[in-house]
Amino acid sequence: MKNAFNVIVVTLSMVAASAIFYFVLGNPANFKDAEKKDPLPGNTLGTIYTGGPLVAVLLGFIIISVTFVIERSFSISRAGGRKDMTTFIKNVQENLIAGDIQSVIATCDEQRGSLASIIRAGMEKYELVKDDSRLDPEKKMLEVKRAIDEATNLETPLLEKNLVFLSTISSIATMVGLLGTTLGMIRAFAALGAGGTVSAQSLSIGISEALYNTAGGLIAAVLCITFYNYFTTKVDNFTYMIDEAILSVTEILTIKVKK
Repeated sequence: MKNAFNVIVVTLSMVAASAIFYFVLGNPANFKDAEKKDPLPGNTLGTIYTGGPLVAVLLGFIIISVTFVIERSFSISRAGGRKDMTTFIKNVQENLIAGDIQSVIATCDEQRGSLASIIRAGMEKYELVKDDSRLDPEKKMLEVKRAIDEATNLETPLLEKNLVFLSTISSIATMVGLLGTTLGMIRAFAALGAGGTVSAQSLSIGISEALYNTAGGLIAAVLCITFYNYFTTKVDNFTYMIDEAILSVTEILTIKVKK
């Protein structure tokens, strides 16, 4: 079930790309002939259509990329919580120093997001063990740290989810585009060899048709590489802030437990 969203996105993107390819790019109004092999002069849509079915695949890659860019932007923004994380961490530290654990939990409930969930898990465990006379201070903190680690292990993968799609598309989109270009060039030169004399205009049109595949592959690859690096940097910074906040929280709790 957790991969259902990804399957739906990929399926709908490919269906949408096929529809655009056949009904928009392949609209009969874009061509001189019924076979859709001779686009009208200056008609870009028709010319792109003659690039072949791989154009539809590249369109699908672009749609998938845009969808996951939007999804990651929303998810990572939501993971940060409702308010500025620096302000949230400062409020948590102040309440912890004051010994007001319930205010920390309430602040986490208000903030939401990944860091808030992690700190909340630690605070709930601390509330359970702080008055347990059977546990010494070290064991109490061990339990708190275990709860924080478990929550961190649940939250961190969510930050990196679906980035694999961007990295995969960035790797294969260019190759698919080059494949389309190669096939187009083969067809162009095959026609040149079979037909004897072919006009320079016809040959240039064939080559330009083939190069649209390269353009499509490069667009998809550049889009994916740019946003993959952007999101990776953002996740790394976010993870660093989480580690710093957890370290600060555990240091304060350690001091309080030993009192």
